[in-house]
Amino acid sequence: MQYNFDTIIPRDDTDSVKYDLRSDIFGFASVLPMWVADMDFATPPFIIDALKKRLEHPILGYSFRSQSYFNALQKWLAHRHNWTIEKDWVAFSPGVVPALNMALEAFTQKGDGVILQSPVYFPFFDAIKNNGCKLLDNPLLLTNGQYSIDFKQLEELMPKARVFMLSNPHNPGGCVWSTQELEKLANMCVKHNVLLFADEIHGDLVFEPNQFTPVAKLSPDIANGTITFTAPSKTFNMAGLATSSVIISNPKLKAQFDAVVNRIHIGMGNVMGNVASEAAYTHGEEWLNELMHYLAGNLDFMEAFMQAELPELKMMRPEGTYLVWVDFSALHFSDEELNNFMIHEAKLGLNRGSKFGENGKFFMRFNIACPKALLEQGLNQLKSAINKRKANGQ
Repeated sequence: MQYNFDTIIPRDDTDSVKYDLRSDIFGFASVLPMWVADMDFATPPFIIDALKKRLEHPILGYSFRSQSYFNALQKWLAHRHNWTIEKDWVAFSPGVVPALNMALEAFTQKGDGVILQSPVYFPFFDAIKNNGCKLLDNPLLLTNGQYSIDFKQLEELMPKARVFMLSNPHNPGGCVWSTQELEKLANMCVKHNVLLFADEIHGDLVFEPNQFTPVAKLSPDIANGTITFTAPSKTFNMAGLATSSVIISNPKLKAQFDAVVNRIHIGMGNVMGNVASEAAYTHGEEWLNELMHYLAGNLDFMEAFMQAELPELKMMRPEGTYLVWVDFSALHFSDEELNNFMIHEAKLGLNRGSKFGENGKFFMRFNIACPKALLEQGLNQLKSAINKRKANGQ
């Protein structure tokens, strides 16, 4: 292994949302934070080196994304995911969540129906509400500890919808949707003239033998109605550089999206985000392969720990992402009791499942993208808190 993922890097007093806002978010500064989806690993050295090199020039003026930037993105998608894109399909956004909101502004009217599949990344709900759209929920089916799509109910919702918002791979469940599943839902969208918004920000973070499929590459008809959202931020731990891509092959839809970007004047991006993204996509393959090997080890450790020490909890083993969805319903807490138990007894800062939808109640989302020692600490804190309650007859 060329890269070291075991080093614990202190993050206090770095204006870190994950660490420095613990009191604000959890009301308790001493929780071990394992919630928001950034990693406790160093951003790769080739990205840091590229930023340092750019800083050797003393002027940080207005900048644009060069041809080499687009070349790096195109080569990455072609090599990693067998998806060929054109430069003029790519628009800029400071993040996937802003892009989802801009896309809803571009393509919907007040009251339009938007389908999501709960439990799902909670900013989906906010984007729908904030743009005055109507939420149409196609809840995922939970069978034998894994999620699947309720295609029958989805078909019933399609005539009422303008947009379908897909999380691929799925956050928080970690499902890497198969080509067959994606073709089935995407062809429903084509049939009913529903735009498909594909949040694919976790597409690089997939565990073998699973294969990620960008939905827009499936067919020209599917691509014609698909808006894809992606970024290097989750993959290379550079979310603070606020740089993502929106990929739209349909020229009419691209012009509509560009009109929103131009109206709020954000299309230029930022110089450091541009530099870091190009470096990530140019030099990142070996680092990413080693990262996934390390994360797989963390995942194996957590699964074995849960089975041996906390068998009453049900861990959904993710096929992708570095997020683990755990069912705590066997502890018979209310949603609020579970949250308070985590913060004040287990001293863990996690994402409470109810934020991801009503059917996320009694779940918690763990971020395992940290040195194994921190993961082990967190799991032991959870075990000790549960055992203490058992010893007290609670």
